[in-house]
Amino acid sequence: MALDQGTTSSRAIVFDDSGRIVALAQQEFAQHYPQPGWVEHDPMEIWRTQLGTARQALERAQLACGDLAALGITNQRETTLVWSRRTGEPVHHAIVWQDRRTEPLCQQLREQGHEALVRERTGLRLDPYFSATKLRWMLDHVPGVRARAEAGELAFGTVDSWLIWQLTGGQRHVTDISNASRTLLLNIHTGQWDDELLELFDIPRKVLPEVLPSVADFGVVQGGLLGQGDRPLRIGGVAGDQQAALLGQTCLQSGDVKNTYGTGCFMLMHTGSDAPTSRNGLITTCAARLSAGSAPAYALEGSVFIGGAVVQWLRDGLKLIERSSDVEALAASVDDTDGVVVVPAFAGLGAPYWLPHARGSIQGLTRGTQAAHIARAALESIALQSAVLLQAMQADARDLGGLAGLRVDGGASANNLLMQMQADLLGLPVLRPATIETTALGAAVLAGLHAGVFGSAQDLRDRLSIERIFEPQMSRDQAQAKLAAWDAAVSALSPRAAVG
Repeated sequence: MALDQGTTSSRAIVFDDSGRIVALAQQEFAQHYPQPGWVEHDPMEIWRTQLGTARQALERAQLACGDLAALGITNQRETTLVWSRRTGEPVHHAIVWQDRRTEPLCQQLREQGHEALVRERTGLRLDPYFSATKLRWMLDHVPGVRARAEAGELAFGTVDSWLIWQLTGGQRHVTDISNASRTLLLNIHTGQWDDELLELFDIPRKVLPEVLPSVADFGVVQGGLLGQGDRPLRIGGVAGDQQAALLGQTCLQSGDVKNTYGTGCFMLMHTGSDAPTSRNGLITTCAARLSAGSAPAYALEGSVFIGGAVVQWLRDGLKLIERSSDVEALAASVDDTDGVVVVPAFAGLGAPYWLPHARGSIQGLTRGTQAAHIARAALESIALQSAVLLQAMQADARDLGGLAGLRVDGGASANNLLMQMQADLLGLPVLRPATIETTALGAAVLAGLHAGVFGSAQDLRDRLSIERIFEPQMSRDQAQAKLAAWDAAVSALSPRAAVG
């Protein structure tokens, strides 16, 4: 069973040893916005919904806890929690990865010249996205927390650590290498917490969890939590959501790439044991590590802030469609965008541009523009942003050779027109697996590797089936013209944004 703890809901999925879904349960939970730009979750609600879905999934599968081979966890990354080691009570709401309250601290550290050190040690940028400044904010702004932390009374963790603590009854305070690499506190080259970074962010070492490989003994679930079983249920695998999806897509070798199409898009390229420093606006992160004895594994990562959310905007903002699923038929009712380019910079632009203050635009409008042209251009914007990301990855990893194709997952990957657009713009096959729940599947695979269900991750690649392959149908000249029009539209927002 995989626990898939996301930003808006908690899910639990039971898989068989062929990667097929046996049962699924999901519960949404509340989002809290105390101030503009602040986003919080109630840690206890995260725990209650995750435990509830685990029990529901077992019931729907008609299984007892003892029937499970192992438990895996995947989670929203960077979201920051602090709790009492004695009582397990959180000291504050979780500060979510989307939260921007620590931008002034990040700006101060940039101005002091610390960006280069942070980039070299962590592979990341000095940005509120990551955990360290969120933890620093709690230490500095929640009464009594810094003194308690320095006395060893408190535990910090990302969501995986919080769930493990609860599942094991406070017996284990641990995380995995992939989640640790998103904190701005881990040296990704040594795999250890970095004393210089701890000093920079003013974080006491006593609050940190132990860092384990992604396949490891993370502890045993308390008896009775998931019902009575005839043997202990061990937590055998943990990874952050995008690293779990990379594994769930069986991207195991240097140059393998997956893209997850959700509200945003997250693209990761496996780079093997090499941790390249991006020269093209990407970040470097730790991929799931499959054993303590295996070589470190890394990935280049780029994030598109507005992916599937642009379809929600067509539905809720422009009222062009009634249901999100209607966009494919509307966009397909015209042969092209008739020169319209939509840049959905509703929350700025992410990688490789990093333009937080950019705002969206629709360019190329004429009297002949119809709703269908705008819908098609909006859909195409998802594929264009992803194509630019892949270009940046290829530029950063030239020695990895040519790509065989792009593996895709996430809700919007079900849109056939979008996937064909993606193949056309890339000039590469786009491979959609039969199981698009690859994030949860990756966590289940990690747990299955620990339990011996799989002899190796390659076993899963041999068992998984591809549901459809989208082959490029557009000429490269046409594709390059579309990419050039996109680049010009982005440059109109900010002249320094062009990536060529």
